[in-house]
Amino acid sequence: MSLELTFNPDIQLTVMMRLRVQSLQQRGQKRQDGERLLKSNEHVYRLDFSEQALHFTRWNIRMSAPGRLNIIATSQLWTPDLTHLMTRQLLEPTGLFWKSADDDLIQCYEADAQEFGERIAELAKVRKVMYFLFAFEDGLSPENIECSIEFQK
Repeated sequence: MSLELTFNPDIQLTVMMRLRVQSLQQRGQKRQDGERLLKSNEHVYRLDFSEQALHFTRWNIRMSAPGRLNIIATSQLWTPDLTHLMTRQLLEPTGLFWKSADDDLIQCYEADAQEFGERIAELAKVRKVMYFLFAFEDGLSPENIECSIEFQK
């Protein structure tokens, strides 16, 4: 039986992380050693797992405009309500997807996308919620995408 989970924007967490950057800039302070600040082209998304025993099947990415989307997962050690995001809490590989202006087909590095999906399925065994940084590049924006991931139960 298949289960499709949609990545949902976490607007509140994105705003909170942008305020952290703004606060540091206003006070002329630097980030903590190893801290990962949210870049202007990044937004926080979340994936809520309704099941824990999952096997990755495929990515479902739709882009209504050309550009690049880089999806970066965070480890289970990051608790956004308690700590700042640290660089060491970002997982590899990332999921890189892109669409050219002259092509309707969405491209990706298939081996990395497969490994990334399998890693998410592994983390689902111990997580109910997982956070991701979505980096939008080359003209792509949150309004231009729909993104979900499919698993077998």
